[in-house]
Amino acid sequence: MKKLQKSSELLWLFGIIFVAFGVAICSKADLGVSMIAAPAFVIQEFLSRFWQGLSVGMTEYLIQGLLLLMLCLVIRRFRWHYLLAFAVAVIYGYTLNFFLWVLGGISFDAVWLRWVMLIVGDVITGFGVACFFRTYMPLQVYELFVAELANRFSLKIGRVKGIFDYMLLTLSLLMALLLFGDVTEFDWSTIYFASFHSIGLGTLVTTLINSPIITLMGKLLDFLFDPTPLLPKLQKALRRD
Repeated sequence: MKKLQKSSELLWLFGIIFVAFGVAICSKADLGVSMIAAPAFVIQEFLSRFWQGLSVGMTEYLIQGLLLLMLCLVIRRFRWHYLLAFAVAVIYGYTLNFFLWVLGGISFDAVWLRWVMLIVGDVITGFGVACFFRTYMPLQVYELFVAELANRFSLKIGRVKGIFDYMLLTLSLLMALLLFGDVTEFDWSTIYFASFHSIGLGTLVTTLINSPIITLMGKLLDFLFDPTPLLPKLQKALRRD
């Protein structure tokens, strides 16, 4: 089978679309979103009490903007391409809002269907993440934060990524427990088919299967696509200083 040539830019577009679509599906399954997506959902749910126009997508890129500022303070430097990562976060935020709107009227009542849709959402998200890993185009702030922190302090990127992911998970869980004041009112016997403010058993399952799915989707992409740039001059312009 002939690979699709010069597809790096296309894979970047796929990354945004499929990650946003996958996260939206996982949200509708109501078993808990991923640890990366959880902070935006928790914070949006809490702040929407006071700011009705606040969307999940908007909360997403505002969080990434704060994370970008934190990165600059920690590593004590700023590069112009950091702003591109924030721009990608904004595009992703609006794309996520679109898919949440499209799926707004859909509900999955059967427990087995919720779990099926969670896995479907995780596979779609993993496909999108694998697409991102095969492009020279700017990524979101999450990936930039991990890469720059590892580079600045000469750390293994895998270890930094793992610590970062579990810090987000812990932060999300703490916010869900502390911000809403209903931890004693929630029926914890239902946690296997309902989430506690976007965090649940689905979050744990996603954490466990996320890496294998991304690896598998990466092999599929390598079989189908040749991620060389269609616009080599753009690649050169975006190359990190």
